[in-house]
Amino acid sequence: MAWSQDEERMLALIEQHLTDEDPRLAARLESFNERVERRQSRQRGRRRDDHVRRRGMPRRSTIIIVVSWLLIATLIATLLIMALHHDAAALPA
Repeated sequence: MAWSQDEERMLALIEQHLTDEDPRLAARLESFNERVERRQSRQRGRRRDDHVRRRGMPRRSTIIIVVSWLLIATLIATLLIMALHHDAAALPA
């Protein structure tokens, strides 16, 4: 929602009064605003990078999850084969 002209004028007056009254505080607030804007622009850039990454390589966490599931499936298959082989060897010939 946009500010009305009266609200913008009042905010400008408040800002001017603050700058006149306490210039150090005004400078600190301006510095804070610049840091917030830089952080937001970096986050927007990361979101764009993530979007590009989704179309290309999968994320590292996805790869780790897939590899973990493959290792678990391999371990279960190996244990089943060993158990079935042991049961078959125990049967009388």
